[in-house]
Formats: sequence, structure tokens, C-alpha cells
Amino acid sequence: MTPRAGMLIAAGALVAGTVTVLPAAPAGAGEPAPRPFPTLAWTACATEAYPKLQCATLRVPLNHDDPAGRTVTLALTRIPHTAKTFQGPLLVNPGGPGGSGRGMAGYVASSLPPKVAAEYDVIGFDPRGVGKSEPALDCRPGHFAPVRPDSVPGDAAGERLAIERAQAFAAACGKKYADVLPYIDTVSTARDMDVIRRALGAQKINYLGYSYGTYLGAVYARLHPDRVRRMALDSVVNPHGVWYEDNIAQDYAFDTRHKDFMAWVAEQDSVYKLGTDPAAVEAAWYRMRDALRAKPAGGKVGPGELEDTYLPGGYYNGYWPRLAKAFATYVNDANAVPLTEAYERYGEADAAADNGYSVYTSVQCRDAAWPRDWSVWRKDNWDVHAKAPFSTWNNAWYNAPCAFWPVDSLTPPDVSNDQVPPVLILQATDDAATPYEGGVALHRLMHGSSLVVEEGGGNHGVTLGGNDCMDGHLSTYLATGKVPRAEGEAEVDAACAALPEPKPEPATRSVPAPAESAGITLHGFLGHVR
Repeated sequence: MTPRAGMLIAAGALVAGTVTVLPAAPAGAGEPAPRPFPTLAWTACATEAYPKLQCATLRVPLNHDDPAGRTVTLALTRIPHTAKTFQGPLLVNPGGPGGSGRGMAGYVASSLPPKVAAEYDVIGFDPRGVGKSEPALDCRPGHFAPVRPDSVPGDAAGERLAIERAQAFAAACGKKYADVLPYIDTVSTARDMDVIRRALGAQKINYLGYSYGTYLGAVYARLHPDRVRRMALDSVVNPHGVWYEDNIAQDYAFDTRHKDFMAWVAEQDSVYKLGTDPAAVEAAWYRMRDALRAKPAGGKVGPGELEDTYLPGGYYNGYWPRLAKAFATYVNDANAVPLTEAYERYGEADAAADNGYSVYTSVQCRDAAWPRDWSVWRKDNWDVHAKAPFSTWNNAWYNAPCAFWPVDSLTPPDVSNDQVPPVLILQATDDAATPYEGGVALHRLMHGSSLVVEEGGGNHGVTLGGNDCMDGHLSTYLATGKVPRAEGEAEVDAACAALPEPKPEPATRSVPAPAESAGITLHGFLGHVR
């Protein structure tokens, strides 16, 4: 989920503010006292990158149907507005579920045109269970410690071992967080957002959500259409597939994107010397995978870890040069060091990843029904694997705890909406993590929305990552509320060209890490979400 969190706020830099409350009115006889109206006390928590950053905490009901009951705490950040014109709070979310949003406030405020950013209080927050919010979930520390069993089951014993691992994770979550898991879900998080709105003293919110954050935004808009001022949704979850079907769709899309990467490597044969035929290059990648089963690179990169390492390349092609260098060096020079380094950079799970995965499973397993009969998973994933082998079984085991989840699933809400103001939907045509069909589906469900497409783009997250055309549509919308409109019956309201493909890194010598581009920074926040 988040093998590299990419957060720019050090843990010690987050100095949380306290929550102040207004006096509550007397309760009626025999009635519980209502929870006092929350407000926020912001304190400075500046970083070198974001000197104006402020932090606060906010208590919200664990169960929103019991507002006077137990609370959990959310961690928030803010870059305050500086212009005379104030357009209200802009809440931002990087996706997940399980992604930490505290660092997004500074990034979004610094990436928007200064005049636009100055008119908003940009608000980041860690959703319930995430990061610096309390309690922060960590069901089974070290669940992704290498070397894991090969993700593709070689026999019944290998499959049973992987099933037992998934069962162990689900059981650990149920044992540690039995009282919390029923309330770790998208609807509860959307209701938290409305408590944040109230605490900010705002009648309406503005919102920018990426990836899973698009679904969270759509659910909030369905619950509170009258409290949405502006909403931009980047790289859209297909609401018709939450969540089992969406993961199957991802398997096909990531395999296609992996083939795009193999074709790029073949085009750069003068550098990587792996051949000019994409199919032959892909075959070499799978031979590398087979070799790692027998001898893990650096003692920790087996087949599953290899998939974890190369999956980020399906999210963002800015990683391709370094991944290609590691691949070529292993194949051509029998040198596993760059591959091990690539795993440590892109695929290795840390404490933040353990937390993110715990929330990911908690939300997805609770949000919607998953097959409880493992034979369904077995058949579906072998069928998909036959056509899309790159990450199908890896993804299956990532989600497998949902087959054994200790809490019953909910029914996903209908997110169709004819009451919300115009929503800006931004989508790349070749996005693997949230395939294009999801953007089209939500566009059709949200009356009056506008669909802006990055033609030929394969990256996940298309605004504030380096595409000036896409950024222009977002900035205009946040500044004025205006969205582009297509003529006639066209479904796409505006289109932008994709960014050029990356340039290769030499494979034959050591080179420094690439400069921190806007795309690399953005995708650090998005965390390679699945």
C-alpha cells in the first residue's frame, strides 16, 4: 500500500494543537448531554519545506450514530490563506485507503499558483486509524517482512501457506481492534470530514482528492451535497466495482502498464541491452523472477518482493529509468545490488506501510462484500493470471484478509448525485491503478460534472505532478468555479496531451538519484496505492 510514504513532515515536527470547545446547552431531562461543538486550536509545526505549516487535532465520534460516545482523534495540518479574498477550506486527500494526508497540505499549497493557494486554507488530515491520528492501526507488524512465499502458488501447500498468512492478519486485526474495526470505513471517514468542516467554522468545503480520495469525496458529496462548494477528483475509483471487481480490473490494467514499461526498455536497447523485442524483454523479466525464487537478491528480494518493487512503475513512469537499470544490471552483469537497492527504495515496507495496510484492509473489507468462499478467489485469480500474470496473485494476497475479515461488510452507498455543484473529474486514459472507465462512470453518475482527460497518459495522479495543461484546468476551477464544457454530446469536456516518456539512466555505471521532480514528490504522497 505505502511502501514509501514520502511524507515531508518528520514525526517530531508534528506538534498537535488541542481542541477547544464551546459550552454545551443544557440537555433535556433524561437525555445524554450533546457533545460540545468542536473548534480547532492551531499551533506552528513548520518544516523547512513548509514554513507556514500549522497543526491541530480534532476528536470525532468513533460511531457517528452515537455522537456522545467514545471518540477517536484526527491529526490535521493547515497552510492558512493570506489573500483578502477567502474562498474557504480546501480539504485534500492522497488516497489509499490508508494514506496519510498531513503532508498534502503543504504540497498542494506550494504547487498551486500562488494567487490561487493564497485564497484557501489548505487542510490536510490523517483519516481515522492513519498516521498520527489515534488510535493508529497496526494489525500485524512485519507482515511484509521478506522473503515471503512466492505470490503465485506453485502447489496446494504453497496456496495453503499464503491463505494461513492472510487468515493470521485478519485474526490479528480482530484481536487488537475488535472495538474499532466496525467503524473503519469510508462512510465514517466522510462523516469525519463533516466534523472537520464544522470545526473549521465553514458552511461548505472545497475538496481535492486523489485515487481512493475520489471515492471518499463522492461519498461525502452524496451525504452532504449542500455542503460542497467545489470538488476536484483526480484518478477516479470506479464506484460500480467497490472493491472486489475494482481489484480484478486493476490486475489487467497493471499487466498492460508493465508491458508498456517493457516496450520502453526495448526502445532503449542502446542503454539497457536487453533486446529490441518487448516480448523478449518481458520474458527476461520473468526469468529474473524465476531466478529470485531460488536465490533472493540480497537475501530479501524474492518473487513477491520483486513485484512489490516494480509495481510502482505501474503508477508512475518517472520510476522507469531506475527500475530498468536494476533489471538490466541483474540480467546482464549478474549484479543484484541495484535490484536490492530498488526494492529498498520502492518496495520495502516500513512502519508507515504496516499502518497503511492495516487501514487499507480495514476499510476495504468493511466497505463492501467480498467472496467468503476461497474457491471463488482461486478460480477468478487463476483465470486473470492466465491473461495478466504481472501482479494478479500478488494483489490477490494483498486483499485476501477480506475473505476472512472478522467484521461483517456494509453495502456501498449509491454515489449518483444531481444536487452537487459542478465537480471537476480528471483522469488519464491509461491509468492502471484507477482505470479510465472509473472516471467515465463517475462522470455519468454526477450530474453536471466535467471530465478532463490526459490523452495517452499512464500515470496515476495527473494534477500537480508536472502537466501544465491539467494543472491549468484545476487552477481555473479552484479560482473561479468554472469547468470546461464539451460541445454537443461529447463525453470528454477537455483533453490534454500526456507528458513525454522519461529518458533512460545509463545501466553501466553508478549514477546519482534523479532530481526530485514534481511527479516524484506527488507520487511519494500518493504512496503507490492499490
